Amino acid sequence: MNICLLNDSFPPVIDGVANTVMNYGRVLTNDLCADVIVGTPRYPGTDYTGYPYKVVAYPSVDTTRLTSGYRTGYLLSVREISEMCKFGPDIVHTHCPAASTLMARILQYETGAPVVFTYHTKFDQDISKAVGDGILKKETLKMIVSNISACDEVWVVSEGAGENLRSLGYQGDYRVMVNGVDFERGRASAENVEKITKGYNLPGDVPIFLFVGRLMEYKGIPIILDALKKINAAGMDFRMVFVGSGDYEESMKAQVNDSGLNEKVIFTGPIRDREELRAIYTRCDLFLFPSTYDTNGIVVREAAACGLASVLIKDSCASEGITDGQNGYMIEENASSMAQLLLRICKDMDSVHQVGENAMNEIYISWEESVQNAYRRYEEIREETKDGSLLKKRRQKSDLLIEAAGEVTEKFKKLMDIPGKIKNEIFSEDEWIIRRKS
Repeated sequence: MNICLLNDSFPPVIDGVANTVMNYGRVLTNDLCADVIVGTPRYPGTDYTGYPYKVVAYPSVDTTRLTSGYRTGYLLSVREISEMCKFGPDIVHTHCPAASTLMARILQYETGAPVVFTYHTKFDQDISKAVGDGILKKETLKMIVSNISACDEVWVVSEGAGENLRSLGYQGDYRVMVNGVDFERGRASAENVEKITKGYNLPGDVPIFLFVGRLMEYKGIPIILDALKKINAAGMDFRMVFVGSGDYEESMKAQVNDSGLNEKVIFTGPIRDREELRAIYTRCDLFLFPSTYDTNGIVVREAAACGLASVLIKDSCASEGITDGQNGYMIEENASSMAQLLLRICKDMDSVHQVGENAMNEIYISWEESVQNAYRRYEEIREETKDGSLLKKRRQKSDLLIEAAGEVTEKFKKLMDIPGKIKNEIFSEDEWIIRRKS
């Protein structure tokens, strides 16, 4: 099967969705023998070779200040669209509802391939951060919902994600498809843990807490910082490790300094080496993730893979599948609730470790299992497309844009088929480059 994966984030940007796309590509290629192509906005100076699948990086616009480090893909990238069309996708799977999904719809217009969309993130919060809560947010959300509604099938990573999508105005059906993790079940070796963590101040006789992810305020990090201040005031010794970077990092460090916690809180920065990260998970005792923003929380499953239980907000998306005190812990969405829990459960660290062991055995899912589930559904969608039983979506206002882009792509492909000698007779070299780019 030929599968085209599209997403607005990909290395050098590392986030949960980029990680998802990389693991889809890896498992589909290496384990399921599919032919995979990944389309993503180009980041200047990035090498897109070396993956087990082909990466088509198309032109992008620098919107990093507006969108916390992300560039926006240029939709009428006809050369790259033509390349992906020539690939002949059986399935186009898009993981971002903006530029990537518009690109997916152009590919569908050109090739007839069905489009699957996965809803990973609460985009309403990202949009609010970028443009505020006024009319621009309202119109942007309408555009995104229209874009999602135009896809042939919609997947969500949790029931909570589906509910959030409904709250934005989406009225169609969706299917829950849970993401996996790329860690093997089990802890890193003691030798590797010692080697990687020896430079950190991590005593063996105090609880060690961990957070992994983008250091953003909406991830619930203020709850962690306030809880740490409270348990420190109560006389509890501990260490807290933050892995990642983000807009909130400098504010966090200032708060840690003001609270007198510099000796107890460690900032590692981003860690991209997976074995190094796995060793840090293994060294810690408890994962703190008080986020109501995340729709799935892959990091919760990563922690479980290494035998760590997570502290989660009750009824959050990340808490789906968690039983309080059995394979994780639930708190209310405030620092006092977290502090009270930590002061109570850390009196018996053997019990905390047993809950982590339960998490490893009960909530862990590998990327291999997750992507195999997706592949089986791809096969069903392909057959439904062939026999005409796949329901066609209602026409969207943006269809005119898609059709126009498709026509431009068609003309470009014909133009590129003109023999080089004739092209040179029609245009000078500089004129040809300008016309080709436009």
